[in-house]
Amino acid sequence: MKNLFVLIVFLFFTGIVFAQNPSIKVLDTDFSKGRLQNIQTITLNDAVKLHGHLCDGLVVGFLGLKETLYKLYTDSIIDRTNNRIVSKSSPCLTDIAIFMTGARYQYNTYYVSDSINYLFIVQRIDNEKTYGVKLKSELKPPAIDSLGKLATKGELNACGLDNLKKLENQFSVFMLSQSPQDLFIIEEIKNYKWFPLLKNSFLKTDVLNKKLKNCLPE
Repeated sequence: MKNLFVLIVFLFFTGIVFAQNPSIKVLDTDFSKGRLQNIQTITLNDAVKLHGHLCDGLVVGFLGLKETLYKLYTDSIIDRTNNRIVSKSSPCLTDIAIFMTGARYQYNTYYVSDSINYLFIVQRIDNEKTYGVKLKSELKPPAIDSLGKLATKGELNACGLDNLKKLENQFSVFMLSQSPQDLFIIEEIKNYKWFPLLKNSFLKTDVLNKKLKNCLPE
């Protein structure tokens, strides 16, 4: 019964999140050697397919970057050939960073750093205008981070992992129900110089518990 309850809660929250499905309009080239004229809409659901699952980090990243990119492109069409971004090392944040901005490590437009004071630092290449975005303090339930740290160290059992998932789903629903202006601090960074610090030894935290058995009913 306990597993069934967890499944019902998960489907309920997932259904709400997917029903909301925020989107952003982007501009890309129209083929491998093409012109910059392909306008399309990308959504949170699309990002889930890239990342592999829905999670609170993906929701936070999508909403925060959407607001930041709209500050860089006031016509609300985001040129995905014209951006640089630095992100924290979370798998959710790194995937959403490249997906929404079009930036890539191999083209010197993307790198990862946990030393930045933001979730992301985004720069528009043509005019070098730059913003940092972070979640407002005290919005995220502390239990998510505390349980997440235990899960990262392999110290959370199966039922504890299910509880963490439930908390993250609830936080995702909360984020999607609020005005983005109430959720994020977006600050312009003057005279920002792009200086990538390349590193490939970050811990991929979303696969650490992939072999853990399901929570068994008591």
